[in-house]
Amino acid sequence: MANYQAGADALNALTTSDEGGTKTEFTPFKAGTTFVVKVLGTADLISFHSYGIFKQVNSFVAKNPSKKSRNGYPVEDLTPWDLAWKYHKDRSKDFGDEHSQEAAKYRCKQRFAMGFYDLTTGEPIIVDLSKKQAQGVHDVIKKYEKKLGKLAFELSKVGNGTSTSVTLTPVLDLDEDLTPEQRANFDKAPAEFDMSLFEGLLYEADDDEQIELLIKAGFDVSLIGLETPKKDEAVDEEDLPF
Repeated sequence: MANYQAGADALNALTTSDEGGTKTEFTPFKAGTTFVVKVLGTADLISFHSYGIFKQVNSFVAKNPSKKSRNGYPVEDLTPWDLAWKYHKDRSKDFGDEHSQEAAKYRCKQRFAMGFYDLTTGEPIIVDLSKKQAQGVHDVIKKYEKKLGKLAFELSKVGNGTSTSVTLTPVLDLDEDLTPEQRANFDKAPAEFDMSLFEGLLYEADDDEQIELLIKAGFDVSLIGLETPKKDEAVDEEDLPF
């Protein structure tokens, strides 16, 4: 079949906004936040390797990811950010020295996106957790696996920096501890979490964009044999031939 649309499909494309539909995003989950949720299953999560620098470069995943060792370190097909990590790692003499600290900035980190049903809003939410945080939350889910349909939970984040922790605590009395709205949402919650909500959740950066982000972070990409990507001159779409 040709790569074009005809008839009603073409008319629909002509009148449809380029903005597209809604895009799933992580629910903000700062320290001091508590959600009252229903856990819909034991496997409502995805794992990914993320790059980024706090307050400097927003988190992203590689469009062409590298191969990782069992411990999560890149070993083949290294991305530009993996190369920056390796550059400093290979020059580090002691843990915590300048090169060690720089390497940590560019290292890929395994993260987990976990889905819940928010009983206050009656909507699904997805939160971003570290591996340690996700392990703790999932341990509680597995402990109450056979009672998930009868329990609500409080999902909370406390602490700061490396002392930040996330807890999942069961709400034992639904009638006493939930508001009327939360109780109503508990009863009408879907049977399963919509796993399609994870699609498009993560921002993917190709190699060229990763190089630009390295430059933004202050890394000299020539140190790893890379150059600033060349940008094509802007072209007016209306002048393109058909």
